[in-house]
Amino acid sequence: MSLDSVNAATAQEAGPCPAVNATTNGDSLSSWEEPKGLYHQNASTKNSGVVRRARKVEGGIFFPKPENAVTIAVSSRVLFRTEKEDIVFREKGVEEYLNYQVEHEMEPFAPGPAFPFIKALEAVNTRLRDLYPDSEELFDIVLVTYNHAHVGVRLINTINYHNLFIERFCMTGGSSPIGYLKAFHTNLYLSADSEKVREALAEGIAAATMFTPDKLTEVSETQLRVAFDGDAVLFSDESERIYKAHGLDKFFEHEKEHENKLLDHGPLKGFLEALGKLQKKFYAKGHRLDCPIRTYLVTARSAASSGIRALKTLRAWGLETDEALFLAGAPKGPMLEKIRPHIYFDDQMFHVKGAAEMGTIAAHVPYGIAQKYPHKKDMGKAK
Repeated sequence: MSLDSVNAATAQEAGPCPAVNATTNGDSLSSWEEPKGLYHQNASTKNSGVVRRARKVEGGIFFPKPENAVTIAVSSRVLFRTEKEDIVFREKGVEEYLNYQVEHEMEPFAPGPAFPFIKALEAVNTRLRDLYPDSEELFDIVLVTYNHAHVGVRLINTINYHNLFIERFCMTGGSSPIGYLKAFHTNLYLSADSEKVREALAEGIAAATMFTPDKLTEVSETQLRVAFDGDAVLFSDESERIYKAHGLDKFFEHEKEHENKLLDHGPLKGFLEALGKLQKKFYAKGHRLDCPIRTYLVTARSAASSGIRALKTLRAWGLETDEALFLAGAPKGPMLEKIRPHIYFDDQMFHVKGAAEMGTIAAHVPYGIAQKYPHKKDMGKAK
C-alpha cells in the first residue's frame, strides 16, 4: 500500500469522511459527494459563492475559556485537503502560492483525515450543551496553520461551508506554532508535520502525526471513538525498552516482577484523562450506556502475561477505557476495523500502516525507544 503522512513538508492529506480517492486532490465531483447529502457540490469558479448554512444552536453559542475546555489544535493540512495548493507552493514559490489562494478563496477545501474526528467532537459538544447549558467543559477546536493571514479568508469560507464550529485560528506565517499551543492550554495537537509534532511532545503537549488510509471505513456520526496503544502512548516506554534490549521472555519476566509497580505516564495519558472527565459528566446524568464518547486500549501485550500491570496502572490513575483488547502480538488492523475509531494512536509505524490498510485513520506518536529501533518489517522496507 502507499501510506503517506499528510506531512513530510511536501506530502499532503488524503481522504475525508465520505469516500475519496486518496490520489486525488479532492476537487472532483465524487470528492464532494456524501451519501446523506452532508456536502453540496460547489462550482469551481471564483465567482461561485460559498454555501453558508445557519448554525443551529439554541440560544446562540459561546466559546469556553481555553483553561476550562479540552482544547484540540488541528493543522489545516490534516483538517482539509490541500495537495494542489502544496504543488503550487513547491513549484512556483510563496508569492504565487498566496496569489493562488486569494484567487480561489471562494472554493472550499475538501475534508481531510481529521475531519470526521472534529465533527465527532462537535457532536459530543451538542450533547454536553443540552445537559450542561452553562458549562465550559467542552471540546474547543483551534485551527493551526503556517499560512499567511491572506489564506485565512479561504479557510473561513471552508469552515462556513462545512458548518464547523471553529472560531479560534492561529495563522503563524511560517513560524512555529508551539508557543501558541501552550498558551491555548492544548490537550492534543494533530499535525501533518512530524517535526512539529516532536517539538510539541518535547514541550509536554500530547501530539501525533496524522495518516490517511487508502480506503476509508465509515465511522459513527453520534459517538466519538478514540483508540490508544498502551506502551509509549498511554504509558511510558519502560517495558518496550526491556523488550527491545532483551527480547520477549525477559519482557514477560520484567512485567511479572513489576506487576504491582505502576507504569510511568506516556504522552497521551493526559488526553485520555480529559476524555474521561467528559465521560463522567454524561455518567452523572444517567448516560453511561449511551455515552457519546467511547475509548479503547488496543495493545500488543498479552493479557495473562503482561496485561495486569497495564490495567492496574490505569486503575491507580483513576482512569479507564471502555474496552481493552490484549492481542498478544496479533495484527491490530482487523480489530480496529471492527471498532471503527475516529482516530487511533500508536508509537510504531508498523501498526499505523496495519491500521491504515484496514481503513482506520491512524496517527503516529513519535515517542520512545521504538523510534530508534523500528519494527523489522519497517526496516526491511527502508532497505
